[in-house]
Amino acid sequence: MIQAFIFYIFAGIVLASALMVILARNPVHSVLWLILAFFNAAGLFVVIGAEFLAMILVIVYVGAIAVLFLFVVMMLDIDFSALRAGFARYLPFGVLVGLVLIVELVMVGAAWTFGDLALDARKAPVATGLTNTQQIGTILYTDYVFVFQLAGFILLTAMIGAIVLTLRQRPGVRRQSVAIQNARTPDTAIRITRPAVGAGVDTDGGVK
Repeated sequence: MIQAFIFYIFAGIVLASALMVILARNPVHSVLWLILAFFNAAGLFVVIGAEFLAMILVIVYVGAIAVLFLFVVMMLDIDFSALRAGFARYLPFGVLVGLVLIVELVMVGAAWTFGDLALDARKAPVATGLTNTQQIGTILYTDYVFVFQLAGFILLTAMIGAIVLTLRQRPGVRRQSVAIQNARTPDTAIRITRPAVGAGVDTDGGVK
């Protein structure tokens, strides 16, 4: 009874927070509502006994991704009128995508309920005497190690692609040369000058 009550509290807060992420006018408030949704989703994982997934959700999504979103939104100079205009322009396409997702979810739910899906035969074997964290590590790094590594390579490729696409060459930016820095000697790196009182030093090391 208590577990069901806690579940409904966490689930209700998650739904309300997700709704406020969409309805909030300020992007900073949307990110804060998203963080609240992540925390309550982690609470749901704890209720069902998946403490490792709850910890990962808090550390990775709340501690890294959501905070990164928050800093990016706060640092960007966002034109809210243009943002709302873009939302209104792409609203029909968004509604179409939402309807497609709803139809797919209904189809999956109907196949799960009325279809003959042998889900028990597809699940990974559960080792006895191990915690959830040990079981997840054992499955990932033994049975699904190549799939896990492939997912890591895909994420690495996506990260490199994002860096390449957003890289912009700006003129007049001074860049360091590692080879020249490593080839420097004390004779070329240090120049001793004796400026007089009140005199300055030029950028080339001479007295002015």
